[in-house]
Amino acid sequence: MEVVQLGCGVCGLVCAEHLARNSKVKSLILADSRVSGAQALRDRLGMEKVSVIEVDGRDRSAVTDLLRGRDVVVATMPWRMNRMVMEVAAETGTDYVDFGMPFDSTGPDFDRYSAMCRDAGISALVGMGEEPGMSDAFAMHAAAMLDRADEAHIHDGDTATVDGVDNFSLWSPVDLLDETSVPAAVFRNGRIEFIPPLSARKVYDFPPPVGPLPVYSTNHDETYFMPMGIKSLREASFNIGIDDRFAHAAEVFRRWGLLGKEPVDVKGVKVRPLDVVAAMLPPPSTFGDRVKGDTCFVVDVTGVKDGRRTAVKVWTMLSHERAYELARTNAGAYLVGTGGAVATEMLIDGLVKDKGIVIPEQLDPEEFIRRLREKEVIVNEEVRSV
Repeated sequence: MEVVQLGCGVCGLVCAEHLARNSKVKSLILADSRVSGAQALRDRLGMEKVSVIEVDGRDRSAVTDLLRGRDVVVATMPWRMNRMVMEVAAETGTDYVDFGMPFDSTGPDFDRYSAMCRDAGISALVGMGEEPGMSDAFAMHAAAMLDRADEAHIHDGDTATVDGVDNFSLWSPVDLLDETSVPAAVFRNGRIEFIPPLSARKVYDFPPPVGPLPVYSTNHDETYFMPMGIKSLREASFNIGIDDRFAHAAEVFRRWGLLGKEPVDVKGVKVRPLDVVAAMLPPPSTFGDRVKGDTCFVVDVTGVKDGRRTAVKVWTMLSHERAYELARTNAGAYLVGTGGAVATEMLIDGLVKDKGIVIPEQLDPEEFIRRLREKEVIVNEEVRSV
């Protein structure tokens, strides 16, 4: 298999390292407009099958040349940029994997692109990272333990600190700020609804050592995907731990237009306000060795088992220090990249038969979880009557 990793940030490089160690991957191209991280990984691995190419992922012609004749592309650029990559993958007959679907929702564009990929005979695996990805597999696993699943809610929390840095993101700053700037999707009474950005806050008690943290509902793939895979659901949501001070700042930025995505003229230069704010946060690759604390996400599925109300909790936890030992990165990046690698390896191994857009719920959750455990992701579960 010839695989292209397009986008070599902290999450993409974790995926690339897993794939480099896969014997079925005969060639792995690490492609990005900034190649220092990819070169460092190539040098550390010392494998001839790993190469590095400098490519602007916004350049359709360059991406077409890159994908032509390749078997799989793992697209890990900021999610809005990956729609063009999916188009090129369909044109070149290259199977596609990403960590978050390049659409705002599962609406007409989702259906149109799925038909495009199906007609091209390719599998386009979307949302295959940590959240979405691993979280969806956990939800499917939990729902299978019930006679009927009524609710599924995901909670993500982190206690990360970085010496000498007050404001930071452990993954793409662009994606983080984008997530806080748009209405959040929630699935209520069997239908998708939208609420204002960062308007739904609660305190969730994560397993120790993380403990209670404020979480906010945001627009995330799982809110759309879980009801597609678990047909009996009536309620679903995604909730992420965001420091209250950061949430307040993001709200101010949004009201001032500083999270806008349309270019504005600044002394003759066209810039997106969102990119300016994101540029003020340090790239996560620059402080990976200084992150302390733990990351955790929990999937809570509630329903009926043997006539009794039953709750199933499935979660994973990883310290940032352990993630750095494993892959010289932070824990969130390790989980995102590992989820993406598992999905890609299932595709390579012929375990994904569907063509068109494929969501995580279409993969075998037990096989997904088994492979996660092989890559040092600890999966815990708890079942109790409620």
